[in-house]
Amino acid sequence: MTTATADRTHVVIALDFPEPNEAERFLSLWRDREKPFVKVGMQLFYAAGPRWVASLVETGYSVFLDLKLHDIPHTVAGGIGSLTGLGVDWITLHAGGGKAMMEAAKAAASAAGSRRPRLLAVTQLTSMDRRAMNDELGIPGTVRDAVLRYARLAEQAGMDGVVCSGEEAGWIKEKVGRSLMTVTPGIRLNGQRTGDQKRVMTPEKAVRSGADHLVVGRPITRAQHPVEVYEEMVKCVQQTRRENDV
Repeated sequence: MTTATADRTHVVIALDFPEPNEAERFLSLWRDREKPFVKVGMQLFYAAGPRWVASLVETGYSVFLDLKLHDIPHTVAGGIGSLTGLGVDWITLHAGGGKAMMEAAKAAASAAGSRRPRLLAVTQLTSMDRRAMNDELGIPGTVRDAVLRYARLAEQAGMDGVVCSGEEAGWIKEKVGRSLMTVTPGIRLNGQRTGDQKRVMTPEKAVRSGADHLVVGRPITRAQHPVEVYEEMVKCVQQTRRENDV
């Protein structure tokens, strides 16, 4: 990690903005505060470019680069090699790309030595439910079945963690291993809208369920007072983690 303290890496703010100026205006709210851990997804990355992401790292931000790479092993390895040079902390790829793809990604990332980014395998998107998975994608069984299959594959390929809903985080810890980091999107405070997410949880419930890190976008970025909502989520996570350790 770069600047964010260990406690604050447990809440990652998704910078879901269409262009960098908007993201920079949002981040200016933290000008005189400790920098949060931030996620840059496809929309912002494609608009701002790799140089802008590198500038975030240079100014002290811990960065989760969420591009969900999915291609043949050679191509993904090349992509990871280029992205590793940006100095980001985490990079995502789809577990659905297969074991060979994930192993090639790990080999490419490992070339960075001690500055190797953590690689996270996306299991099933939190917008996916069983009907869509069965009827549209043709994947049989429950969402949990598919998530567990992908998590096991990710562990075998040497991934550092997985992206999953809070509903599956604890189950992955139990069935696959506690060393596999679980990163959970779809987080909402009580009373906040779920939007296009199908499988959502409060911060407290996600942590109790086994989530190591929470990714929060619109509930913070579109809040009337984003810093206050962020701090509330950090406090919720810290308190719940302490209770879990008792």
